[in-house]
Amino acid sequence: MDISLSVVIGAGGTGGHIYPGLALADALRRRVPDAVISFVGTERGLETRLIPDAGYRLHTVDMIPYDRSLGVRRFTLPAALLKSAGQCRTILRDQRAHIAVGMGGYPSAPVILGARLAGLPSLIHESNAVPGRANAFAARLSPHVALAFEAGSTHLPASCRPELVGMPLSGPLAALDRDAERADARRALGVPPHTRLLLVNGGSLGAARLTEAALGLAERWRDRTGVRLLIKTGPAGLDAARARLTATGADRVADAVAYLDRIDLTYAAADLVVCRAGSATVAELATIGLPAVLVPYPHAPGDHQTHNARALTGIGAGVLLRDEDTTAGSLEAVAGSLLDDPVRLHTMSRAAATAGAGTHHRTAADRLAAKVLHLTGNPLPTPLSAAP
Repeated sequence: MDISLSVVIGAGGTGGHIYPGLALADALRRRVPDAVISFVGTERGLETRLIPDAGYRLHTVDMIPYDRSLGVRRFTLPAALLKSAGQCRTILRDQRAHIAVGMGGYPSAPVILGARLAGLPSLIHESNAVPGRANAFAARLSPHVALAFEAGSTHLPASCRPELVGMPLSGPLAALDRDAERADARRALGVPPHTRLLLVNGGSLGAARLTEAALGLAERWRDRTGVRLLIKTGPAGLDAARARLTATGADRVADAVAYLDRIDLTYAAADLVVCRAGSATVAELATIGLPAVLVPYPHAPGDHQTHNARALTGIGAGVLLRDEDTTAGSLEAVAGSLLDDPVRLHTMSRAAATAGAGTHHRTAADRLAAKVLHLTGNPLPTPLSAAP
């Protein structure tokens, strides 16, 4: 029997925090169709577009991100946190929330602190192998921490009770069978059957280093047959990338896009991906078995992207390439050799499945939803419905 449920989820900044939060919200809705679910974010991140587009309400607060580049402004962080936590407490009360969930990113800490001030239970989901600054602080306020990767527990306070649940994935990604859907996906994207597709994905905001290397690679390969590049630039770099492809004739082998609205379709069609090592991306690749060249963002706190990447490189499902070494030439050497070796690509793809690297991610959204319900004192006895 359905119950009345109100959940407020803190998630913002980049897609790596927002998409898992949306996957959790969808899983809760499957369990409790009349649940009231809303999000807390700021007016600066991708949440302003992604969350309303997904059909959920977004409340904004005045939290600022912790960043050393703030200079002397970093000393205003405690005051900003207290102010935004007060705003979150008001939101929680107005929403008659049963629980607050922090998914990481700078809106996460004020949501958890706001729940503490409001006397509500809270749950933190840590998506990285090394906890981010917001969750490292928030974990001092709530003992309930769910992990995407087991390594995440090593940097948490002793008072925490971490539990491995995996990375919540959207329904299409959680259910994706890359082998079964590959032919249809390639037809939908206009990729000929015997053409190798290299996806260069800089993440939700793009990555200038990856885009530059990919554009240079496209110029080197502009006269090649049997290969295509799909370069995700992010919105800021799209026009310049397309202009360069056209001017150099590289548009014969490459396309540039700002977003990948059907990432499941793209993953199914691709032979290899070059990407950052954000936690959500690593979990997606492990789950679907897509071989990857991983270029960790070098300025990630605690070098957590390198730690994330080991979930794939450690089992032979990915190859690590340092950011400072990523050029058109190095990308041609690494990605080119992989694309020319279908046997190795198949071995890399099977490595994730054989090791079970992505198994727990497929059901993570439902497991996290069950944990949310348990903490509200209202676990449902009925089986979890399958992701659509």
